[in-house]
Amino acid sequence: MKQVIVRNNLRGMDNEKKRSASFSKGLLQSGELYQYVLETNVYPREPELLKELRDMTATHPRAIMATAPDAGQLIAMLLKLINAKRTIEVGVFTGYSLLLTALTIPEDGKIVAIDMNREAYEIGLPVIRKAGVENKIEFIESEALPVLDQLLEDPGNENGFDFAFIDADKINYWKYHERLMKLVKVGGIVVYDNTLWAGSVAMP
Repeated sequence: MKQVIVRNNLRGMDNEKKRSASFSKGLLQSGELYQYVLETNVYPREPELLKELRDMTATHPRAIMATAPDAGQLIAMLLKLINAKRTIEVGVFTGYSLLLTALTIPEDGKIVAIDMNREAYEIGLPVIRKAGVENKIEFIESEALPVLDQLLEDPGNENGFDFAFIDADKINYWKYHERLMKLVKVGGIVVYDNTLWAGSVAMP
């Protein structure tokens, strides 16, 4: 199989405390703890070229859109676990996750990278070229759905990809999912960024 991966009274307040207590065992209890994890485990393992691209992206007005380095290292681990060679990326921005994927897959690996904004991609392109992995990337400036549909027109692409990473417009995630279930092979992995949408999924 594919892996995809308040009440205002005393009783209500008491229940709220119980619920809070049940969540208190979560790993990351504070921003300080998250920073500790980054500095002791994530940043030391981050390749220098990825750090360079992350620093470049930090000055962009929409820098929050970039893949977090800890999430990137999880993606790299998943790519290695399945020996991914042919991948799809929907939503590229400045290319942090794209560069990470290109560095992780083998020399003859290929990435179909789709984004409507080539200008953002070109911010990271010099670093991608410095890494010597531009040859692995087919960047397509377009909305994603037409490209995915076009890929499906070729029978050779069905079950032809090992991995996909989606970090794009959330409203179309289900439409991407329907197509990726045909493009990604059995035993492959599809990763979706921010499926909890900053907590909004739990809001009434």
